[in-house]
Amino acid sequence: MTERVVIMGAAGRDFHDFNTVFRGDDAVEVVAFTRAPGQNLGETDEGHERYPPELAGPGYPDGIPIRPEADLEAIVREEDVDTVCFSYSDVSHEHVMHAAARALAAGAGFRLVGPKEMQVSVDVPVVAVDAVRTGCGKSQLSRAFADELGSRGRSVAVVREPMPYGDLAADRVQRFDSMADLDAAGVTVEAREEYEQHIERGHTVYAGVDYGAVLARASDEHDVVVWDGGNNELPFVRPDAHFVLADPLRPEDTDTYHPGEANLRAADAVVVNKEDAATDDQIAETVSRVRDANPDAALYHADSVVTVDDPDLVRDASVLVVEDGPTLTHGDAEYGAGAVAADEYGAVERLDPRDAAVGSIANILETYDHLDRVLPAMGYSDAQRADLEATIDAVDPDAVVAGTPVDLSRLVDVDAPIVDVSYRIELHDATPGGLLDAHLDL
Repeated sequence: MTERVVIMGAAGRDFHDFNTVFRGDDAVEVVAFTRAPGQNLGETDEGHERYPPELAGPGYPDGIPIRPEADLEAIVREEDVDTVCFSYSDVSHEHVMHAAARALAAGAGFRLVGPKEMQVSVDVPVVAVDAVRTGCGKSQLSRAFADELGSRGRSVAVVREPMPYGDLAADRVQRFDSMADLDAAGVTVEAREEYEQHIERGHTVYAGVDYGAVLARASDEHDVVVWDGGNNELPFVRPDAHFVLADPLRPEDTDTYHPGEANLRAADAVVVNKEDAATDDQIAETVSRVRDANPDAALYHADSVVTVDDPDLVRDASVLVVEDGPTLTHGDAEYGAGAVAADEYGAVERLDPRDAAVGSIANILETYDHLDRVLPAMGYSDAQRADLEATIDAVDPDAVVAGTPVDLSRLVDVDAPIVDVSYRIELHDATPGGLLDAHLDL
């Protein structure tokens, strides 16, 4: 009998699980995907209504419906579903089990897809960088590895976890060599945050929807792959060396999130980052949790060092801090590198944007009420970018301190000067090259 399946997701790992595990399997029919509530704020209620037939393949001539996650129980009953597959990331273990309870109560089974089923193999060395949670600083380490490999004459492909918010069929394989490529593709602010700094360093970034095809192209065109695993996702590609970051500013999250704990347990090496901003007790708790979960992993320590391009604009100023969006929303952080830079470089105050926020930005700040006088750089649509711009102008700061990795001045036209924050990982007990040599045979 055909197994009838619903895949719960957020336009990323869910599509990858379908493509690698369920597509083309005559014993399985995927009757729907579900969209996670609030997982990607800025998408309309209609969102992507179907996974297109060009990607779904034979057996799905009309594609696959994508329905709100709130409808899960109704879908299970209406479609006589046998199994609910949970396929998204950076959620608490409790959240996963609540989803399981909903599936079981509706009469279906519940499953997670494992790495053996969904990881793609390629014929070039793979360095995977992941984290226990969003916002640990993994992209800093990914950039350092890509730079080191490039300095050794290696041709580096940076492969990012998916962020598909446009035409899914058209975005099956995405390749970005320049800022002009990003402009032409119309990628979101959140995607630009992850892509721009790699591109500025001369590395080609790959992403998309069908990661079998994405990784085939990346490995065909380059001789080493760096997996920069956004949203603390398990690597979609089988790694030769797997590095995982932990954040001592959130020690309690080290082993309590999915699939962050799985990353931690699978790691060849763990880097405890941001130690310069943490207390000794926070670092000790993080290290203890790392060692309990993975006593055999090599353990390294690092600082996340922030600098600004114009300190005089920050000193004694009333500033608005704009931070990396996913770190604050998906990652539940109260602030990011921008707030650290504002404090270190002598801002007299960080302005609270809540009373001045407009439109979708006001809704986001209401939803994420844990934020400490910072504004997430949200821009899933042109309308949301306009709301971001209007909010910044309404706050009327002396300067905007941009802790987001994206070049904010390319996206908004505001009255206040924008001060860019840079941050890099600074290892205490090794170099990026030393880490690579210790864990990867190149």
